Amino acid sequence: MTESSLLFAPAGMLSISLVAGLFGLLFGSFLNVVIHRLPKMMQRESDNYVASESGQPLPHTERYNLMLPRSACPQCGHQITALENIPVLSYLFLRGRCSQCKTPISARYPLIELLTGLLSAGVIWRLGSGWTGLSCLVFLYALIALTFIDLDTQLLPDDITLPLLWLGLLLNLNQLFVPLHEAVIGAAAGYLALWAIYWLFKLATGKEGMGYGDFKLLAALGAWMGWTMLPVIILLSSLVGAVVGICLIVFRRHGRNQPIPFGPYLAAAGLLAMMHGHELSALMRQLFG
Repeated sequence: MTESSLLFAPAGMLSISLVAGLFGLLFGSFLNVVIHRLPKMMQRESDNYVASESGQPLPHTERYNLMLPRSACPQCGHQITALENIPVLSYLFLRGRCSQCKTPISARYPLIELLTGLLSAGVIWRLGSGWTGLSCLVFLYALIALTFIDLDTQLLPDDITLPLLWLGLLLNLNQLFVPLHEAVIGAAAGYLALWAIYWLFKLATGKEGMGYGDFKLLAALGAWMGWTMLPVIILLSSLVGAVVGICLIVFRRHGRNQPIPFGPYLAAAGLLAMMHGHELSALMRQLFG
């Protein structure tokens, strides 16, 4: 920004960031649907494929996607009305319970809405409301969905990781974030880096240390931010993952042999790198020479 534009940036950017935050609240409600339904859609598709290959009747014939059927209480089947689907406010008004059967509603739903809203405002405040900021909102929403799906199922769906990868490459055709050659190398290097670690770990221990979805997610992050940001992302995600994993084991919330999803740490590191990549890179250079 120029000096003159900086004088008007705070008030203008505050208003735009607030609008982005409100939109994020609304989109967070949709992300709750994606997080809940996409793994089920994948499982139903897999079940139908296995049944068709074996000549059995299809176990799932009713329509089930992100739009249909309408959201309903899993306990009593009450369909959620529009007034009961207002982000955060409906949860507070209903006191966290179904309006019909009073079954408790998970607090995770409004928390994801709040998280999406706050991070949306932060992205626009940091990166602006141009193509960079708007593109990063898509980047953010994909990472939020992947994080919670991985926490629930230990899956990182191709339906999200692969479009995210290709979108990063397309956006960098005009060097929106990095030159295209850096994005292509970043995608390849991101995939191959974790692929190599996977096979080294498997050859050494006979166990699988991570899933193929992690390779694709890091490839997508490389496609957006280029290969030079990969060391920052890998270091941050590994440090946070190691600390969280040790804490879970120490406090006995996880068994030593119980897998811990790596996708959420990659996603968090990717978002930090997108927002503060240059500062983090400079810090790494100072620490490691």
